[in-house]
Amino acid sequence: MVVLPEQRLSILTIGVRDLAGMVRFYTDVLGFVDGGVKGEVAFFNAGGMALGLWDETKLADDAGAPDDRKGQFKGFALAFNARSAEEVDLIFARLAEAGVRIAKAPHKTYWGGYSGYFADPEGNAWEVAYNPFWPIDEAGRVTVPARKER
Repeated sequence: MVVLPEQRLSILTIGVRDLAGMVRFYTDVLGFVDGGVKGEVAFFNAGGMALGLWDETKLADDAGAPDDRKGQFKGFALAFNARSAEEVDLIFARLAEAGVRIAKAPHKTYWGGYSGYFADPEGNAWEVAYNPFWPIDEAGRVTVPARKER
């Protein structure tokens, strides 16, 4: 059995069809503060982890999964933020040794990080990522920095 170095959930990203409407709901109705990139992706601090909202087609493509809601992609991706790109590679090596399905091998991302995806036994997408822009405290909690208006 493969065990990740730390047992924690860093981010839950929900694939959405109407990003603007969902951001309005989470901010106006639920009171979350958006720290994402306006019009592209929303990220909210959620008690030591982050909640993300992203276009479901883009999330499916990023996870290397079909965007049909009938196959393996469920409209969300769980994520573990590693402390370095090297840790991402180590985790994927252990997953591969255990025969876990790697949906998308670790790679440099367009947003400046390093990320890959694997699937759990029921096909749920898990991302393991190193994000140099989000601090992780000693307890493994990630903080989404306040958004800077462009």
